[in-house]
Amino acid sequence: MKRMLSTLWVVLLLGALGAGAWCLQRPKESAPTEQAVPPPSPVAELIVAGLGGFRGLAAEVIWFRADRLWDEGRYGELAQLASWLTFLEPHTAEIWSYAAWNLAYNVSVVMSTPSDRWRWVKAGLRLLLDDGLRLNPSDPELYKALSDMFRFKLGTDSDDAASYYREQWKSEILSAQSSGDWSSVRLDPETMREVDAAYGAQDWTHPFASALYWAHKGLPCARTPHAHAELREAVYLTLMLEANADPRLAPRALEEMKAALREHPSNNLRELIRGFSNRHGLSSK
Repeated sequence: MKRMLSTLWVVLLLGALGAGAWCLQRPKESAPTEQAVPPPSPVAELIVAGLGGFRGLAAEVIWFRADRLWDEGRYGELAQLASWLTFLEPHTAEIWSYAAWNLAYNVSVVMSTPSDRWRWVKAGLRLLLDDGLRLNPSDPELYKALSDMFRFKLGTDSDDAASYYREQWKSEILSAQSSGDWSSVRLDPETMREVDAAYGAQDWTHPFASALYWAHKGLPCARTPHAHAELREAVYLTLMLEANADPRLAPRALEEMKAALREHPSNNLRELIRGFSNRHGLSSK
């Protein structure tokens, strides 16, 4: 009887999901409001509360549905399902990274204007900054996800609207700098000084500085060699990109790469160091 009732709760939850997804079936050009993906309704929260130990089952069903939507390119509906997954499994870092990536990379690119794209990219960042890290402050995967997003999505020209993203982020940083309220961009002045001291003075108006910030902040949380290696990689990849723009920074980037190689030996990294050194006229030894 108990299993039957729990199964009923799962069915009700999926019905609520279907209604939410139906509401998201709007024209692709529509931009998000202040809150890109609405949180679950009070009724849905009640349904989730009734799932008890079957929350994991519901999450598996939603994962399956999310995979189907991904294959079909229905990213708007996928964004809603991703928000449900974070609601059901708030302490699973993979879900937060998945949800943020979908907003910033998949939903954003179906928008035609840079401003509309930026709203979705920012929604992905905020999902991690405002909620993901608040609920999982010691999970290195979320720090890496943030670092990657700032470095790749905002810092490089992988997206043809990237220059617009950089302008918007610069505006937010300058506003925080002017007001002295760094919390508006989720940056801590003490940690910023640490980053400047460890990797060289940063241009905090550029996303690369934030990429370094989040990778650096995540390093103490890395409890496994793999997690530590990934965050060290995020650091030296960002420094390499900074060196491409300003060759004077190349020695510092190379130093970080060599330190990462000593900690986590890798033939790929060894070759990367050799190529970077040759390109900048530095010694790879």
